[in-house]
Amino acid sequence: MPRSPSKSGIASFTVLTLAVSGLAACSGGSDEPRPTPSATTLAARKPDWTDCRNLPRRPPGAPEPPSGFRCGTVKVPLDYDKPSGDTIDLALIRFPATRREGRIGSLLFNFGGPGGDGVDTLYQAYGQYRELNTRYDLIGFDPRGVGRSAPVTCVDDKRMDELAASEGSPDDAAEERGLLREIGEFARACQTRSGRVLPHVGTVSAARDMDVLRAALGDAKLHYFGISYGTQLGASYAHQYPANVGRAVLDGAVDTRIDDVDLGLQQAAAFQRALGDFAKSCAARGAALCPLGADAGEIVASVGRLLDALDARPLPAASGRELTQSLAASGVAAALYSKEAWPVLIQGLTEATRRRTGNTLLMLADLLSGRREDGTYSNLTPANTAIGCADGAARYTAADVHRELPRFRRASPVFGPWMAWGLIQCTDWPVKGDDDAGEVSAPSAAPILVIGNTGDPATPYAWAPALTRELGGKATLLTLKGEGHGAYDTGNACVRKAVQSYLLDGKVPAKGTTCD
Repeated sequence: MPRSPSKSGIASFTVLTLAVSGLAACSGGSDEPRPTPSATTLAARKPDWTDCRNLPRRPPGAPEPPSGFRCGTVKVPLDYDKPSGDTIDLALIRFPATRREGRIGSLLFNFGGPGGDGVDTLYQAYGQYRELNTRYDLIGFDPRGVGRSAPVTCVDDKRMDELAASEGSPDDAAEERGLLREIGEFARACQTRSGRVLPHVGTVSAARDMDVLRAALGDAKLHYFGISYGTQLGASYAHQYPANVGRAVLDGAVDTRIDDVDLGLQQAAAFQRALGDFAKSCAARGAALCPLGADAGEIVASVGRLLDALDARPLPAASGRELTQSLAASGVAAALYSKEAWPVLIQGLTEATRRRTGNTLLMLADLLSGRREDGTYSNLTPANTAIGCADGAARYTAADVHRELPRFRRASPVFGPWMAWGLIQCTDWPVKGDDDAGEVSAPSAAPILVIGNTGDPATPYAWAPALTRELGGKATLLTLKGEGHGAYDTGNACVRKAVQSYLLDGKVPAKGTTCD
């Protein structure tokens, strides 16, 4: 269940859209930049490019990427305070520019999370960015602690199934003790399996990695496309290396300067608003296509009743699994990331309320947790936790949650309790965090394009103008009046034209530009 972009699974809009399309087809530090080691000296050699192996299946009907794409690795310091010490390998994928005579350079992607990979995602989502590939080498990379780059691991797949299905919004003292016990056990398992990398997976270090990648790829400037959490990563890079910023798009912006409570409250309200927008759209279809209620209020209430019922009695699902209350809440939230998924959500809710089975909502929940069709998990959840806990100094208690629960319930009767309890995710974490990743001021950087979607549930629109102000300087805001998480990947023609004009031709949109 998503709680906040720094402490939970805000997955990539791109990943969820691609996966849902497949389902539908089947049915506080200093404001001054830190001094850092020279990226040129750290990048002693170019990436070791080889043929790609073990890539995932691409979505049905997705265009074939051009021949010549390769995979590789680049070594970076495990600890930037000890640049000559231990190293880790960062995994990359590269799609060479298709018009070499007009090539601008490399365009580095981060699709969100934290914990979302870049190698597999860019391979699957290549069709979304073909136009940009005409003049850029498209580069996907797995950030440190993620995917193929020294991944954080904690528990096995069976235990992940149990944790994903367990009570995430306790109703009594026994359930609360159970949740606290699970959080502590998970933290200890992460320390046991990944203690070497846990202190070094934060956003500040990941941004430093990007400067090493820039130098290793032979680029004088870093051109960048960040989505969701990727906007915070890109903003951290701009803060640390303002002179090295090229053309940068930050889509689905995160406000890095508010605390976890306000972050969670705003996100809870945004998910509740998105659920209401879904319900209005569903009701407009009529009872034949939306048998969930006569109006939006009734439909939203039916979702609440379903979740309440599942607390006592989960529904049977495929492969002997069950749809629990927590899994159903995650499934509903996952579908709100993309308007294209709304018909799938209608199907899932109808299936659960009328036929008393949980297959579709369970498949949606699996998208958000990184569970694959074969029952294995990506490391999205452990990496998300590790990065989020590294990026924040606050450690909340159950008493803090009880104090804030009324506000979260008012913000979102459906999602608020889960997001409130998400505050304790780092309580027993074995590594002390800091707030340095929130420092993103970059007034001397080249123009940065920040994009916000007014209907975004995962990164509420208000965060986009906030990040624009926090960056300062020549940062420019582009607004989409739409639905779903992010803007470029919704396919909106106005947004795509503005982004492509900026990245391909260097033309920054006029101040106050809005797309409908």
